[in-house]
Amino acid sequence: MSESAKWYVVHTYSGYENKVAQNIEKAVENRGLHDLIHEVKIPTETVVEVKDNKSREVERKIFPGYVLVKMVLTDDSWYVVRNTRGCTGFVGPGSKPVPLTDAEVEALGVETKQVEVTYAVGDSVKIIEGPLEGFVGTVDSLDREAGSVRVIVSMFGRETPVELELGQVETVN
Repeated sequence: MSESAKWYVVHTYSGYENKVAQNIEKAVENRGLHDLIHEVKIPTETVVEVKDNKSREVERKIFPGYVLVKMVLTDDSWYVVRNTRGCTGFVGPGSKPVPLTDAEVEALGVETKQVEVTYAVGDSVKIIEGPLEGFVGTVDSLDREAGSVRVIVSMFGRETPVELELGQVETVN
């Protein structure tokens, strides 16, 4: 059906998210389906909760009742996930699972993209994405941890600093 792994949303009984994720991982381990089912995640966020004048950090599920599964959709992988105890089915019309789009995966923060930086401070770069697409400038500063680069672009005869993401620029040959 599909050649590459995509993220799918699985509906579970409320409160069974962790158990379903463990059961899917166990089934993958037992049946040797590592090439079909790659990852199982439960989107969570860390929230500071104040109770009785004491604050503590609590990990809370962003989407209770849902588990995200990165898999290659085949009859075998569908069967394993669908017949996991506590799982009520895939999110999608009828029995056909619908994969998440790249934009949805990025918005959920499920996958982090690694951007390979081939440029350094002082190099000429071309902006390949965003409102300044096509402009050429010089790298002023580089912050790999924050994933941002500062480029000096010449606009209307003036040097203008622009903050961009690392993947929005490429080196000029």
